[in-house]
Amino acid sequence: MEMKNESHLFQPFTVKSVTLHNRIGVSPMCQYSSEDGVATDWHLVHLGSRAVGGAALVIAEATAVSPEGRISPGDAGIWAEKHIEPIARINRFIKLQGAVPGIQIAHAGRKASASRPWEGDHHLSESDGGWATVAPSAIAFGKRLDKVPRAMTEADFAKVQNDFVAAAKRCLTAGAEWLELHFAHGYLAHEFLSPLSNQRTDRYGGSFENRIRFAVETTHAVRAAWPDKFPLTVRVSCTDWAPGGWDLDQSVEFARRLKAEGLDLIDCSSGGAVPDAKIELGPGYQAPFAEKIRREATIATAAVGMITEPKQADEIIRTGKADLVYMAREFLRDPYWPAHAAKELGQAEKVKPPVQYLRAW
Repeated sequence: MEMKNESHLFQPFTVKSVTLHNRIGVSPMCQYSSEDGVATDWHLVHLGSRAVGGAALVIAEATAVSPEGRISPGDAGIWAEKHIEPIARINRFIKLQGAVPGIQIAHAGRKASASRPWEGDHHLSESDGGWATVAPSAIAFGKRLDKVPRAMTEADFAKVQNDFVAAAKRCLTAGAEWLELHFAHGYLAHEFLSPLSNQRTDRYGGSFENRIRFAVETTHAVRAAWPDKFPLTVRVSCTDWAPGGWDLDQSVEFARRLKAEGLDLIDCSSGGAVPDAKIELGPGYQAPFAEKIRREATIATAAVGMITEPKQADEIIRTGKADLVYMAREFLRDPYWPAHAAKELGQAEKVKPPVQYLRAW
């Protein structure tokens, strides 16, 4: 795969049978507003409005593959048949706006069983609706997430991987055309990758090869179940921002291994493994991760993190730092960011208004 630098923000991008009409994606954003995992009208409006606003790709929030894999009791889920139709309704609307519906599936590992952010963002006791958590090693995340998880057995690995496969199949039934596996932000798969959370002494811990095993196996299993015509992607924390942790060089090699398993794109984020990480924040601070992985692993990448300005986003694409830009907070501030960006960049004709808005666009 030759990585060329001839694109700009409003050029199409094709992966497998899916073509995005621009390079702008809505990053998965937890809303903590589901009812027993079931998406609600809030999700329809939240995701649908971003598709109306011109985003080419709309990725639904971290959606749990099992009840125990939820971050909080309010998390979205895809572990049961009842979850399919509410998601399908949202995906149908997104497609009607010309956008591609995507979804991120996840297991929170030791960070599961937490209260929602506006309720303290701390681990819940059983009496408060919490549940037992699992992780590679029996090590708590720390600070407000102080629950010690149970160290997983190989039987647990098989169950979780089967849950991911079943979730992927339900996502397909619900009309998703872009699937992202959440291997970042200190959740279960990332907990295996990082030496700071994985202190196992069996074939799933210790060396780089052992620490990536769970994630590679999971990717392999999902790729076999997810149609080849649709993109399969992974969100990775490219660095833990902590001494002795997972780092960018490991992320590059990990991306190479995932590409060999049929992965199509790496969504390049960072952090989340430990509570005391020293993150070097700044505009576009994670774009260099996407650039290095794109260049050295020769795989498509998405850049995320403090991307707010149209010229900034366009520069990331034009200079080959990434193939896509994903935004979260900026989309919360402005659901119509792509339309406004297109006007600023002299590409207004690239974002078509819905007919209902023609008089005011």
